[in-house]
Amino acid sequence: MILVFGGTTEGRKAVEVLEKAGNAYYYSTKTGEQDITLHHGIRLDGALDEEAMRAFCQKHDIRLIVDAAHPFASQLHQTIAQVSETTRIPTIRYERIYPSRDPDIIWIDDYNKIPHDIHSLLATTGVQSIAKLKPLEAEGIRIYYRILNRESSIVLALKQGAKKEQLCYYENPQDIPVDTDAILLKESGVSGGFPEKVEAAKAKGMKVIALKKPETPQSFILVNGPYGLRRAVEKILSEFFPLHSGLTTGTCATAAAVAATMMLQKNRPSVISEVPVILPDGETIHVPVGYGEGYAYCIKEAGDDPDVTNGIEVRASVKPSDIFKIMGGEGVGRFTLPGFDYPPGETAINKAPREMIRKNLQPFGVPLTVTISVPQGAEIARRTFNPRLGIEGGISIIGVSGIVEPFSEEAFIDSIRKCMTVAKASGSERVVINSGGKSERYVKALYPDLPRQAFVEYGNYIGETLKMADELDFKEVTLGVMLGKAVKLAAGHLDTHSRKTTMDLGFIQQMLQESGITIDISNITLARELWERIPSERLQDFAQTVIRHCAEHCNPLLPDGSLTILLIDDNGKIFSTTN
Repeated sequence: MILVFGGTTEGRKAVEVLEKAGNAYYYSTKTGEQDITLHHGIRLDGALDEEAMRAFCQKHDIRLIVDAAHPFASQLHQTIAQVSETTRIPTIRYERIYPSRDPDIIWIDDYNKIPHDIHSLLATTGVQSIAKLKPLEAEGIRIYYRILNRESSIVLALKQGAKKEQLCYYENPQDIPVDTDAILLKESGVSGGFPEKVEAAKAKGMKVIALKKPETPQSFILVNGPYGLRRAVEKILSEFFPLHSGLTTGTCATAAAVAATMMLQKNRPSVISEVPVILPDGETIHVPVGYGEGYAYCIKEAGDDPDVTNGIEVRASVKPSDIFKIMGGEGVGRFTLPGFDYPPGETAINKAPREMIRKNLQPFGVPLTVTISVPQGAEIARRTFNPRLGIEGGISIIGVSGIVEPFSEEAFIDSIRKCMTVAKASGSERVVINSGGKSERYVKALYPDLPRQAFVEYGNYIGETLKMADELDFKEVTLGVMLGKAVKLAAGHLDTHSRKTTMDLGFIQQMLQESGITIDISNITLARELWERIPSERLQDFAQTVIRHCAEHCNPLLPDGSLTILLIDDNGKIFSTTN
């Protein structure tokens, strides 16, 4: 069993990760005031001292602790560390991502280090810090306290000696309601809005004073994002997740490039068995690497996702250069058709992996030529979709997130069902189903009054999700779909996964004819190319045809409800039958 200490943004993210396992865990907060939905988590409210925490862990067979509490909850961190040491229960610290420390900020270790050459101060460090700041008031410094606008916080602030006229409440960092010489912030990281708070204060000409975050106990295993958390849980408590995650070829290539650069700079690669890799979401994971003659390598790890590239060796070699370049070597294919991130003839290393490599090598401070190669890549590529897509000579280096989450159809559909049930329980008469986060962001703007729970991702399972909507008696359903899935749905494929169906050029040509459009699509490889090939004045006609065909297959699944279909282009423009 896992015990999570949350109450923060990181706690919420930890829940999102652990819920995917479908296994029970405990989620503990001090006040019980965090609004969070738990399907498998068991909620605990109230502070635990060392004795109570140890007793709870022993009674409930806790085998892993996840500390996702606020970075300034020092006493809690120390208590967890002590319990972890005496019980030998490993602890993962879900840390925040922190920007480098700005030299223009006054950094302090303690409240008594606040400079006294100011006349007024806005303190945003919480109600618990008011008593620590009262001595400054005694010296004539005027202080305002920004606190949460809730009764419990106000009562505590007044109890600590603050006056009502000293209290201020605001959410947006740009809306600072008072003019003071300086502002006092906690180093709260990116998720705590620290960069935005600093920027807003500087814009008002305020001196910025920041309280450094406390040091993390050395015994903790550090992660700073959801993928790192999942991989750490899989490593420590392997049975918690039924299926394990893996690494994309893009992450492997990046890790190999980092290791090769370290080797070039003579950082004793023989003792560096893992290198840090910054993923596209900003978090850092540590990836195993190895070394050869003039190159470094990373073994592709697919986890439990069926992948023919599992176990392959992704190599990188680097050399000084006048400009930064990424090249493909042996076993890395080339694009031969348009429609990809790069034109025909370019190395089949997609945009996200290229950006990962560039970002991770940037701190070394020297321009490099990086060559990525995959021994036996050409042979492996014949067992992939690459030949059909026009990628020849080897595999492609891909991956948007950097991590491969294992595919389990039953588990995914079950998770959709749970989300749909929660959407119904929210009281919303409408549910908005989308393929993923990108389409959801675009559609949310059309329904600003709907609760967060009313938006559900269907992945590829459009038919199954619509059936659930009917079973739950939703009267209004909105389906947001992008063109790649829409052309498959229009052809009658209610499951749009690429392993079950591919784009039907003949049917797309038929829909173009129905729309009165004559263009050559014989050489397109991706449906999104249609947005650029169809004349702009005829896009609405084509969109209406696609939506009509989609509706023919979807409406029968929702006999007692009303279905709205929104077709979304790559730039977020939305087409519907009412355009």
